[in-house]
Amino acid sequence: MKRKSIVLAALAAALTLLASSLTGCGSNATPPPATPPPAEETPLAEAPPSDELPPVAEEPSNDVPPPPDGEPKRIVVGATTVPHAEILNAAIELLAAQRITLEIKEFTDYVQPNLTLESGDLDANYFQHQPYLDDFNAENNTNIVPIAKIHYEPLGLYPGKTKSLAELADNAQVAVPNDTTNEARALLLLEVQGLIKVRPEAGLTATKADITENLKNLEIVEIEAAQLPRSLQDVDIAVINGNYAIEAGLNAATDALAKEESNSLAADTFGNVVAVRAGDESREELQALAAALQSDTIKQFINEKYQGAVIPMS
Repeated sequence: MKRKSIVLAALAAALTLLASSLTGCGSNATPPPATPPPAEETPLAEAPPSDELPPVAEEPSNDVPPPPDGEPKRIVVGATTVPHAEILNAAIELLAAQRITLEIKEFTDYVQPNLTLESGDLDANYFQHQPYLDDFNAENNTNIVPIAKIHYEPLGLYPGKTKSLAELADNAQVAVPNDTTNEARALLLLEVQGLIKVRPEAGLTATKADITENLKNLEIVEIEAAQLPRSLQDVDIAVINGNYAIEAGLNAATDALAKEESNSLAADTFGNVVAVRAGDESREELQALAAALQSDTIKQFINEKYQGAVIPMS
């Protein structure tokens, strides 16, 4: 054990001498390099925006404004079959694009569409002109108002047993609609053809009682408007409303002996309207219906389908 301690002491002395010799020649030795301080981190420059970056997705656009509150809407509209229900059918897609569902309820007369609207079972109707509506409101104590004028149907004078006005004999039978405004309209058409004269002050309330001159002693037969096409074979001539004429395969532009002209007072006075209950005029879905029916798309449909038997209002 003593021997081991002597060896360790000698080794320690040798190491001390070696360290001293190295210190003595320190003037010629290159000191070890100092440890450099840690380098400061240089922030990376932001990369410039690249044209190759994918575009940010945009929200889908919707050119057709939604109905109020953005919820789907449904409207029920009453109409006579031809041409009104057909025109409404052509507008279904235009309204669907605005999330409005159009349901069409068809009628075969001129009374029930207004009574059903007044009762609240319809949102609107489309079958009548303003004078008829005014007369209906007065007689039935209803409160229905127009919101848009859509088209005009020329009233036509059609041949029955007599094939031309030149052949019309004395005492011939002439059928006309039995409702007040359309009878007056029919009588005015007969007056334009020189067949009768009507008391001027009677205006749109004229009936056969207001005829002041009837040189051929024509028999004026008042018939419910919807029945006129069926009665045509039983009378000499008949004045038929445009919608019922079309339904029977007749066209005022090609089949009538005479018709109301597009530049006549009748064309403006008897334009067919979309009507609603008073107070509903500003409902946005009903305004959308009116706009759709007045659109260029529907005007084109009317012109192409009816070939002059129905004329869109400008």
